[in-house]
Amino acid sequence: MQIILYLSIAVIAIAFFILVIYLAKTLTSLRVTLDSVSKTLTGLEKQLDGVTKETEALLHKTNLLAEDIQYKSESLNSVVSAVKDVGDTVRGFNGSIQKITSSVNSQFEENKEKISAVVQWGQVFLEMKDKWKERKQDSVQNKMKDEQNLQKKRVRGN
Repeated sequence: MQIILYLSIAVIAIAFFILVIYLAKTLTSLRVTLDSVSKTLTGLEKQLDGVTKETEALLHKTNLLAEDIQYKSESLNSVVSAVKDVGDTVRGFNGSIQKITSSVNSQFEENKEKISAVVQWGQVFLEMKDKWKERKQDSVQNKMKDEQNLQKKRVRGN
């Protein structure tokens, strides 16, 4: 019975030895994997630092751009306000022009007959003026003819 006991202890020792060998291989493999993970994490840390710096720079540029857009937006608001004021002024001016046009039209309708009479008298006056000019030109031409005839008589008489 002791032999069975020694054999059992020997089998247990061999099994333990095999277990230790596989455990050593597993731990060695785990060490290699953890070294690789450590290197990867170190690389990621460096990349993360770079990304963080770029993100900070981008954030700074974004803030500057936002400030610039805000400034330009405020400037544009004043321009829009000025254009609105011009539009209001033009609208008021158009209203005034419409009132004046309406007033002139109504006065024209009221005084249509008077205006017609004034136009007729104006035409009569212009016709009389033209006739007066014609008579004046005729009298000037007659005087010139008379003077020419006198000169001809004087020349003949000499």
